[in-house]
Amino acid sequence: MNAPANVKLSATIIAAHGRHYVAEVDGLKLQCVTRGKKTNVAVGDRVTLSKTSADQGVIDAIAERQTLLYRSDQYKSKLLAANLTQIFIVVATEPGFADDLVSRSLVAAEAAGIKAHLILNKTDVEASLPRTRERLQPYAALGYPVYEVSAKARPEETLAILKPLLAGQSSILIGQSGMGKSSLINLLVPDADIAVREISAALDTGKHTTTFTRLYQLPELGPDSSIIDSPGFQEFGLYHLSEGMLERAFVDFAPYLGHCKFYNCRHLIEPQCSVLAAVADGKITKMRHTLYGQLLHESAQTLY
Repeated sequence: MNAPANVKLSATIIAAHGRHYVAEVDGLKLQCVTRGKKTNVAVGDRVTLSKTSADQGVIDAIAERQTLLYRSDQYKSKLLAANLTQIFIVVATEPGFADDLVSRSLVAAEAAGIKAHLILNKTDVEASLPRTRERLQPYAALGYPVYEVSAKARPEETLAILKPLLAGQSSILIGQSGMGKSSLINLLVPDADIAVREISAALDTGKHTTTFTRLYQLPELGPDSSIIDSPGFQEFGLYHLSEGMLERAFVDFAPYLGHCKFYNCRHLIEPQCSVLAAVADGKITKMRHTLYGQLLHESAQTLY
């Protein structure tokens, strides 16, 4: 595509680092910035841009998003990806994963209206497998599918499991560092390393960085198939979720909401609370209710 400068183009944002973005238009990659100091662009956004040179452009507008996944702390929010249809939370037999991060990721997915799955990677580490499966059982019991793979030891089997799940979907891999997200991406996108080097140069982030979120098209799986790789992170703040959003983001609370004595029940210490009764009966795990209380406390601390 050789559109002249200043022509308006529709593009997809495939990488972001700070205020610098890479957009893709029919296979052409353009280095982009926003007008002014706006930084509210996310990977996966569909944008209108003005081409300013052969490989550069300025983002003029962001199309309406179907979904938006982001995390936040007390002071600011961090956009992860837009227009996702599903999230894959990657855990592994080793190193150990944090239940808190998995649980928060599931809450974030529910709040954003995005289907969530878990991937258990490195199943070839058999000594740790029974305990890891045991730890994932509470999430499976909530209805979240768990897929067992081994990207390095059983690559063909892993592809056979994942490809049908990714077909026609806009997906993201999230999780802590060391869980094997990069191995999964390299399996699904054989040229991923080359693409990362190209994008690193375009974003001027250094050749060995993995600190930016990156979208890969998966044309062999059909139209609208893509996967986003995100940097590993240890914390998933959800300070932006209100009380109402939080209670609805806990799927195990759903049968009990609206049945408390008080219409504005916070499900913490109130009398005749149906959620607390479910916790006491073992229908909601204490771990989940403790997380809910923690997130409720965090949402009250928001300063931005």
